[in-house]
Amino acid sequence: MRTALSALLFTTFISSSAYAQDIVWVQIEALPTLSGAQERVRAYAGAVDNVNGYYLGSGWYGIALGPYTPEDGEIVLRDLRSAGTIPSDSFIADAGRFQQQFWPIGVGAATTAQPIANDNAGDTETVTQGQEIAEPTPEVVAASDPVIVPDPIPVPDETVREARASEAALDGDEKKLLQVAMQWAGFYAAAIDGSYGGGTRAAMSAWQESNDHEATGVLTTMQRSELLGAYNAVLDGMGLQLVRDDASGIELIIPTGVVSFSEYEPPFARFDASGDVDAQVLLISQEGDQTRLFGLYEILQTLAIIPKEGDRSRSDRSFEINGTDDDIASYTFAQLQDGQIKGFSLIWPAGDEERRSRILTEMKASFNAVEGVLDPAISVPGEDQAIDMIAGLQIRKPRLARSGFFIDARGDVLTTIEAVDECASITINAEHAATVVHRDDALGIAVLRPDTALAPAQVAALQSGVPRLTSDVAVAGFPYEGVLPAPSLTFGTLADIRGLNGEEYVKRLAIYTQPGDAGGPVFDNGGAVLGMLLPKTSVNGQVLPPEVSFSVDADQIVASLQSAQISVQTTDSVADMTPEIITLMAADVTVLVSCWDD
Repeated sequence: MRTALSALLFTTFISSSAYAQDIVWVQIEALPTLSGAQERVRAYAGAVDNVNGYYLGSGWYGIALGPYTPEDGEIVLRDLRSAGTIPSDSFIADAGRFQQQFWPIGVGAATTAQPIANDNAGDTETVTQGQEIAEPTPEVVAASDPVIVPDPIPVPDETVREARASEAALDGDEKKLLQVAMQWAGFYAAAIDGSYGGGTRAAMSAWQESNDHEATGVLTTMQRSELLGAYNAVLDGMGLQLVRDDASGIELIIPTGVVSFSEYEPPFARFDASGDVDAQVLLISQEGDQTRLFGLYEILQTLAIIPKEGDRSRSDRSFEINGTDDDIASYTFAQLQDGQIKGFSLIWPAGDEERRSRILTEMKASFNAVEGVLDPAISVPGEDQAIDMIAGLQIRKPRLARSGFFIDARGDVLTTIEAVDECASITINAEHAATVVHRDDALGIAVLRPDTALAPAQVAALQSGVPRLTSDVAVAGFPYEGVLPAPSLTFGTLADIRGLNGEEYVKRLAIYTQPGDAGGPVFDNGGAVLGMLLPKTSVNGQVLPPEVSFSVDADQIVASLQSAQISVQTTDSVADMTPEIITLMAADVTVLVSCWDD
């Protein structure tokens, strides 16, 4: 019920000046959250006529009856209070503090006095399910435009006795809210329990002293309003409004001051940043079962807007994903109910946790799945489609990707040093985390060990014999750095068993390769590995012809690995294999090595 705490948030006009107005309202409640106000306004709408809900500023939401003429307003106030239908401390007020209207849904504010008897009172206008709309867009429930809010008429301060009396009228949630506000202000560190013991009183005294009030340990009505006003000021400009999107079947409070509806990209309805705050909101809506829910859980974590660090939890019917890095703090929730998967994501700039957490609390409390689910055919494919995007959202990409190949049965991988330098993390085949266990800077090679042992279908056998000049060779690798899902095979010839300056540790190849091929195995005709392909580099400003490549000699690789107690298979076989067989073998042996910045 509305108490003395919330009375300050309404401008009361019981004096003759109030009756000078053309219309008045009967104020009955004020609540600090939109979700709580929505619940109460629905309850009143089922019991009395002419119920309205307005945002009052500073994070408060009010419920009022009207508008009426001053005479009718007094009659309604007297009769409903006598009947116990509205709180006993309800009062007459004008609309000076009313801002955006959140109830009735879809109906603008009334501007003329309503008769006391109204057979249509309580009816609301809603968007009809299945209504044919050429381009559906979410509906902002708080539909009226903001107004300039005058300064409230000061409420006389209270004595300690009066402050205790007004405090005693607070309900449990309102007492907890004051503790939360004092905690936010840095004066309270105990439990949020609504029980005002010594710790709460000490915090109140400290807050009063810090804000130039007498340190009594009991907050007056005005001081409580001041504390809560400062607490809610962080939400100024966020434009928290209840938005109902019938296309996705979701109702949710959204910070419409910083994001606006962009487009439907199933399974998402996207709200992108509309100002200086780099924020984003996604509504998630699709038909599905548990398998699809689990698949969505995995896919979402590949998106750039969901950093890898952060808590994750998944149950049989829902999941939550928290992601944090130096740039982004994101939260994602989805649940499976009646064959439909619905949820939302809030993506917010890192370093603004106080505001983000307040907004997220409102979003969680207000989330409501209504009738409807997003139609997969609602969006038309456009020219902005890309293979590295999912539903219009960028997939997380590595800083660099190169090739490598399995060298033993536990899944150790040989690759180029270029693939592992200055990486925050390294993966094998984009999903298996790995660690560098050996590197040889002179040869330009490195060995990766997966954090969880793998079981490769085949491992490379390094050629211990001397190959024949001009014999056929093939390089296996990922020339387009993972754009293609499987390794490609490029054919060429062995141009020399030494480097251009006679270096014994490399072989020169006549073959066209791409940067992503570096680190891949160089096969001979029999499927043995002659060496590892090196990255192309310019020396002394000289750029070699594109068909000139080099590989580290297999004997040099074996010696380096043995010095690190890493076993490797060798062979001196010179048998021939068909290109088809070598291609199949290369697919089992060759891996994608990705270097990540996070």
